[in-house]
Amino acid sequence: MRGGLALARVADLISDVAGFVAKWLVLLACLVSAGNAVIRYLFNYSSNGWLEIQWYFFAGIVMLGAAQALRLNEHVRVDLLYSAIGARARLWVDVFGFVVFLLPVMGFLLYLTWPFFLNSFKSGEVSSSAGGLILWPVKALLPAGFLLLWVQGLAELIKRFAALAGSYDLDTRYEAPLQ
Repeated sequence: MRGGLALARVADLISDVAGFVAKWLVLLACLVSAGNAVIRYLFNYSSNGWLEIQWYFFAGIVMLGAAQALRLNEHVRVDLLYSAIGARARLWVDVFGFVVFLLPVMGFLLYLTWPFFLNSFKSGEVSSSAGGLILWPVKALLPAGFLLLWVQGLAELIKRFAALAGSYDLDTRYEAPLQ
């Protein structure tokens, strides 16, 4: 179990780095959006490249930030029973969800998006918009994000098994976000 928890710590660190990048992409997206609006209204100038870079940043925010959201237990969940059951039962619910849903779906999406990115990279695909950007960097975010989420899901599964064995302390409480 000790080796598995060491791997989980490495996955946590990778998710922390990806989450850090995603946080900065939020600021960059806001700055580019505001800058684009100011330039458009003050100088009557716009470029599709500025609009597309915002799209790149938004994709990076979602695809790089998802693993960190899972690690911090901040992801969206449908809570029909989760808050009403005990901590050990919540661990088993999480194990079931990771094994049956998260890991297979992320693996399948990684399988689907890798050729999508690779074809774009090999062909040097460029946006069809005037002034548009190359597309493979944003398409690379898809398999990268799904791989990050798969790895973090595996780390979370390891933590759940360690918690069930009593060798890891894990807080399973979940509070629904304020609405």
